Amino acid sequence: MKERDYQAYLIKKLKTMFPGCVVLKNDPNYIQGFPDLTIFYGDRWAALEVKQDGAASHQPNQDYYISYLNGMSYAAFIFPENESEVLREIQRSFKAAGPARIS
Repeated sequence: MKERDYQAYLIKKLKTMFPGCVVLKNDPNYIQGFPDLTIFYGDRWAALEVKQDGAASHQPNQDYYISYLNGMSYAAFIFPENESEVLREIQRSFKAAGPARIS
């Protein structure tokens, strides 16, 4: 599966898992190495760098931003081989949060 196809699949899955979440696709030209997706859910957020597979190369600064953002909330590389584990970790991270309430 191509990375863009996996990313589209993943966005749909995230929206099903976390009803009411907002998933943003980040601009790869704005900040070099910033993760592909940011997910906002309730008062929580997570950042994901989507890879085609576990052997895909990392671009400059990607490891830095995943580590930095993970220290703030949750961030990870995600690919088909680790998808279940990463999604479980996001669920734990979002556990205390509920769907956003719109007034």
